[in-house]
Amino acid sequence: MVMTMLLPAAPKAAPPRDVTVFAAASLTNALQDIGAAYTGKTGVKVVLSFASSSAAARQIEAGAPADLFISADTDWMDYLQQRGLIDPPSRRNILSNRLVLIAPAASPLALKVAPGFALAAALGKGGRLSTGDPDFVPAGRYARAALSRLGVWKDVADRLLPADNVRTALALVARGEAPLGIVYFSDAGVEGRVRIVDVFPGSSHMPIVYPAALVKGHNPAAEAFYSYLGTPEARALFEKYGFGAARP
Repeated sequence: MVMTMLLPAAPKAAPPRDVTVFAAASLTNALQDIGAAYTGKTGVKVVLSFASSSAAARQIEAGAPADLFISADTDWMDYLQQRGLIDPPSRRNILSNRLVLIAPAASPLALKVAPGFALAAALGKGGRLSTGDPDFVPAGRYARAALSRLGVWKDVADRLLPADNVRTALALVARGEAPLGIVYFSDAGVEGRVRIVDVFPGSSHMPIVYPAALVKGHNPAAEAFYSYLGTPEARALFEKYGFGAARP
């Protein structure tokens, strides 16, 4: 009788865990499309969590299970790096953006953004300016810097309608709760109920850059998704939503 030895079947390789990305709210539409495209190509699910950069950074600091962080400014990436919560060699600037003044789509207002421009008068009686909270939200910080450089911050500082993230600021103008707002060019492009009144000069504020980095202890599968963000396919989707290439 011939005896045969039954060997245990080789275990199947476990599928990679989901990749979790914490990102600035202004990236919502672009990353949703990019995540869906990546999942379609690889089968790896990309879980996206959007908030202001400050809120996302503090969630990571508190132990939230993120693999990749994309901020709308360098300050909140610095915040995590100083606390040893990102992988510094992985950090790089991946996108740029522009700052714009918006109004409800039906508003007839015409206003040129320039030194000393009549922003307070354009708000009208009792009107408030919607933007991110300048103490925490990058869009608000850029807005405060630009208005200060243009010499009109003191005219409107007490008429601010501070929002917890830039998409909330956008919604306040879209709903007509604020006659004017300051958001990113990419935000204005996804909301048909607003229009761009004018674009802020790049010289009026620090360059708007989006740094990204892998979070310490990240799922290794996140590295492939991070690389995918630099592919022509992903770049085309970022450009579709109004983002520019990273500046040095």
